[in-house]
Amino acid sequence: MSKITTILFDFDGVIANTEPQYDIYIEALGEKYNLGIKDFARQVKGTTTPNLVKKYFDHLPQEEQQQIINDLDNFELIMDFPLVEGISEFISYLKTNGYKIGLVTSSSEAKMKRALQLLEMEHTFDTIVTASRITQGKPNPMCFLLAADDLGSKPEDCIVFEDSFHGVKAGRDAGMMVVGVTTTLSEDELKDKTDYTIPDFSELKSIVAFFN
Repeated sequence: MSKITTILFDFDGVIANTEPQYDIYIEALGEKYNLGIKDFARQVKGTTTPNLVKKYFDHLPQEEQQQIINDLDNFELIMDFPLVEGISEFISYLKTNGYKIGLVTSSSEAKMKRALQLLEMEHTFDTIVTASRITQGKPNPMCFLLAADDLGSKPEDCIVFEDSFHGVKAGRDAGMMVVGVTTTLSEDELKDKTDYTIPDFSELKSIVAFFN
């Protein structure tokens, strides 16, 4: 087994516990357009906004599709970003011990610029991959492979922290170790799809033991 040198984080549900806000917004969106999809928010977690609209709202006029995108973009510019417990301490440990760290998210650049400024994390990550840098979103592994390439790391050198089915599959298909963070999905839902699961980052020693 290769030595882990590189840690790749999703943002929503991993760095910031934003998923409850998204759940309310996305469920309301599904109801507004009578999609009739049970747990709609859960089904689309980890999906980029353009892919979300293309898959579920392609039957609408182009103007209305664009309005959905604009409204979601505006929502992301007013939402809060409460940190997942223990994440600051974990990132501090990684930086102190020389690990390369990357942020890999389906979110837009505008949202991430605002979020990282508010969280005072503008200079935290060695690379950032947002929706604007990829042509195929999660569950496609492109985003994680791009981050690894940015950092000069092989897939087997990387460990991914993810909270969604799409993100977990992307990490796995990239050939990386995957830890599921159960902020969004339960341990039972994630344990068979990941190498490990954690509720948050509060147990630093236990998490570090996964790759040390």
